[in-house]
Amino acid sequence: MANRREFLKGIATVGAASGLGVASNPATSDASTQAGQELSAVPPSSREAAMEGERPDDDYSETEAEHYFVDHPGSDFMVDVVKSLGIDYLASNPGSSFRGFHESIVNYGGNAKPEFLTCLHEESSVAMGHGYAKIAGKPLAVACHGTVGLQHAAMAIYNAWCDRAPVVVLAGNHLDATERRAGVEWAHSVQDAAKLVRDFTKWDDTPMSLAHFGESLVRAYKIAMTPPMGPVVIVMDGHLQEQEIGSPAPVVPDLSPTVPPQGDSGALREAAELLANAERPVILADRTVRTAEGMARLVALAEALQAPVVDRAGRLNFPTNHYLNHSGRARGLVSNADVILGLELYDFWGNVNRMSDLVHREATRTARADAKLISLGVNDLFIKSNYQSFQRYQPVDLSIAGDAEATLPALTEEVKRAMSPERRAGTAEREATLRRAHDEMRERAKVEATYAWNASPISTARMCMELWQQIRVRDWSMVSRTSQVSSWPQRLWNMDRHYQFIGGSGGYGVGYGAPGAVGAALANQEHGRLSVAIQADGDLMYAPGVLWTAAHHHIPLLSLVHNNRAYHQELMHLQKMASRRRRGADGRAKIGNVFEEPFIEFTEMARGLGVWSEGPIHDPNELAPAIARAIDVVEQGEPALLDVVSQPR
Repeated sequence: MANRREFLKGIATVGAASGLGVASNPATSDASTQAGQELSAVPPSSREAAMEGERPDDDYSETEAEHYFVDHPGSDFMVDVVKSLGIDYLASNPGSSFRGFHESIVNYGGNAKPEFLTCLHEESSVAMGHGYAKIAGKPLAVACHGTVGLQHAAMAIYNAWCDRAPVVVLAGNHLDATERRAGVEWAHSVQDAAKLVRDFTKWDDTPMSLAHFGESLVRAYKIAMTPPMGPVVIVMDGHLQEQEIGSPAPVVPDLSPTVPPQGDSGALREAAELLANAERPVILADRTVRTAEGMARLVALAEALQAPVVDRAGRLNFPTNHYLNHSGRARGLVSNADVILGLELYDFWGNVNRMSDLVHREATRTARADAKLISLGVNDLFIKSNYQSFQRYQPVDLSIAGDAEATLPALTEEVKRAMSPERRAGTAEREATLRRAHDEMRERAKVEATYAWNASPISTARMCMELWQQIRVRDWSMVSRTSQVSSWPQRLWNMDRHYQFIGGSGGYGVGYGAPGAVGAALANQEHGRLSVAIQADGDLMYAPGVLWTAAHHHIPLLSLVHNNRAYHQELMHLQKMASRRRRGADGRAKIGNVFEEPFIEFTEMARGLGVWSEGPIHDPNELAPAIARAIDVVEQGEPALLDVVSQPR
């Protein structure tokens, strides 16, 4: 059998001899087109395709065949290990450094648990895993190709690191230089593959045997899932994937999950005494709640104390319609509090101090000088030096190392024991005051939402409330950040389930939004939830290919593009600089920051990637029926996108 290259060479010769080749004779153009169509309509068989650059199977001698064919490749064992961990999906942009593992996933593993998710960029693969983990409560796996794959994935890995989200990254590599093929395999191989991302991963390893791989992957999963959670990297050597397993076959190790660490009982009693005897206690919660039980635990603590809660939106920690949710009054509450409890607080310093954004920056404490500060969380358990995501150091009166969600029941019981009958009676009066303040805050937000209600471009309040009117009777999940639309969902929607908001990117890396939402929607799919995202326009352009992944894998997600036609935050920064330098805040601030001449046609782009879409929508009165049509598509199991031309914030 001639291989495909020889076959095509023959076709080219025939085409030239018959006048069907490269000649531009008008008389032969139709025939040329027809011949090209006929050729492309009959693609090579899988056998022929595999033979490009290889000899056909029957060209191998019996001795050579012993070296060519593998019946039990190492990557089959690797798939067994992945399956043992209950990993349901593997998101990946395919690459030759893990071709053996890829083949084992789809053939030996049956492309089920894990199922291969085809992604168009490694950053999207990891960001999908990031969003998925925050809904599913467990990681998916990501396969990255060699040096270039990890370089593409690095930003998304950093986001997951900052956001304390578990992702299992499997990186292909060819470590043994004497076994590398000439050319690309050298450019895509490295001595220490994980070094590139080591500063922002919890753990990595480069196994040198299959038994080593089994132990390392199970260990990596265990580490990723132990608070503080985070991404891990295991390097899969290409030769290890493709060689025979051999005898005796390695054994898949059992996973022994780590129970989340809880705070010291003595320290919890001390914290409870401070909280129970406080006149104006305040609770600040950030990345605290992972489960429905976690939210119920925080509600129980807040009600026992009758203490207002400020949700810092790392996750949805507290019901937005609960009378103790006072997130909109954060500054006033902190400035008057006598005891402040921070739960998994990402930036304690920033919550009790303020830094002026001036040429010569000055810090001012906003909390009372005599306020007692209590920290409960796992941030101090794992900090690395190079990347400074851990924020400024804040001295506190009591720092308790322990997973906040796991520790809350013990702290609540200590508070109940510490609270005297007199104190308990006093909290009733505090409850009445807090109920009134909560209601006033919500009513004020409703009034503010009416401003520019009929404006075009469409106000962010109108966009959010039109969306809310149609999803509120459904089981829904907001899978995008909301700060870019002035946090209207938190201010006016009723959010009372932990999956109804999952926070942002963590590291503020642009490009997380769309793939993170698709990953979260994938996790919501098995629960039948309606996943919705308000997608920033500039962020979407970093990774638009993930829309194709959503269409290809039938992942239902409703995306409303917040199309303010700019990198608006950067626009405001430039205006601030120009104003400070007395050069005028308007005019040239647009340069480098806006999307115009031409405007980006998100609807056409989405349709080209297989996603149902409408827009651009300018008239606010057209928004509600468009949302209804989009929801119909999503409820049939497909993604949908609306391009909403909107106000900046």
